[in-house]
Amino acid sequence: MRHRKIGELMTREVVGVGGDAPFKEIVRILSQHRVTAVPVVDGENRAIGVVSEGDLLREAADRAAAPGDGPAVPGLEAWERAKAEGTRAEESMSAPPVCARPDWTAVEAARLMEVQEVKRLVVVDEADRLVGIVSRRDLLGIFLREDEDISREITEDILTGTLGLDPAGLSVEVRDGRVELSGEVPYRGMIPAMERRCAMVDGVVSVSRTRLRHEKDDTRSGGGRS
Repeated sequence: MRHRKIGELMTREVVGVGGDAPFKEIVRILSQHRVTAVPVVDGENRAIGVVSEGDLLREAADRAAAPGDGPAVPGLEAWERAKAEGTRAEESMSAPPVCARPDWTAVEAARLMEVQEVKRLVVVDEADRLVGIVSRRDLLGIFLREDEDISREITEDILTGTLGLDPAGLSVEVRDGRVELSGEVPYRGMIPAMERRCAMVDGVVSVSRTRLRHEKDDTRSGGGRS
């Protein structure tokens, strides 16, 4: 079983900005490339932060708010003031950036996004140089795998390769990422393991084992056919 790597899912053509990039230039890049955030890099292309639309909005709001005011909604004058006062990327960015490596799996990246509560990860090499960016949308792309590919991986890698079962006695049906296993296995205790391994395959939405039978019940004393 092979989980797809971040290097396969990430966007490689990433536009980074230097720490001294001005407010207006950042807004232009976000608009031109139709993205919501850009990595901030140093002179050696090492990632030092991320600046997003949200960061820029907060910067404009902070500059528009007077002491004692409640939360401010930035208007046009706030944006103009931020530009005029020379707001730079290094002043607005979130730092340090939450990073991933190209050889991480989609599962590892998704867990980090959840823990850090971020929408994207900056992908860097061993020297922390920027090589890509991966978003939630990129990770969700694994669920676009063809059902035939999922069925083939389960049959060849899990049932035959890992568990050593004869695929002739088993059936793997996949519809829209939903897997249904049927047939007979030697032992009842194998069924939960099959289900767990199938659920870990990239692109699987759910696994049903209701049509699986077992020859021997090894989960209770005495065994026997059931």
